[in-house]
Amino acid sequence: LSNAIYSQNFSVSSQDATPQDVIFNNDGTKMFVLGDSNNDIFEYNLSTGFDVSSASYSQNFSLDSQETGPFGVAFNTDGTKMFIVGADGNVYYYSLSTGFDVSTLSYQSSFSVSSQTTYPTGITFNTDGTSMFIVTSNEDKVFQYTLTTGFDISTASYSSKSFSTSS
Repeated sequence: LSNAIYSQNFSVSSQDATPQDVIFNNDGTKMFVLGDSNNDIFEYNLSTGFDVSSASYSQNFSLDSQETGPFGVAFNTDGTKMFIVGADGNVYYYSLSTGFDVSTLSYQSSFSVSSQTTYPTGITFNTDGTSMFIVTSNEDKVFQYTLTTGFDISTASYSSKSFSTSS
């Protein structure tokens, strides 16, 4: 990061005033922004992969039925599963019948992480989905969960492993 140079920006304020997270599909031609103001996931198309100056708004999906304080989003590798984590202490799983297309989202299930944290703010997985990581802002920790079936949160359990970020 010491060599990072500001390049460009793209405003998402027309869709949401409080964006919380951003993630891209594998080739960078789609960008997803998690919005807290509207509790939506917003999809943008990029004509040049990972170049936000080429982004254009495509569509959104409301998360209000499950999470009213979304902070983190993750996808599985082919984009057919999406996971949201937020203020209520749950991980929400949505299936996508077409990978990385939010118009095909369908809510499936949830997994509580509230025994470890009361304020999860981020989520990510290892490549095969057998480890899930939840970051928090109030405990200043990263918690690790083991999934016996990759990207299947119904098989998740807390691995009793955490890492402090307080220093």
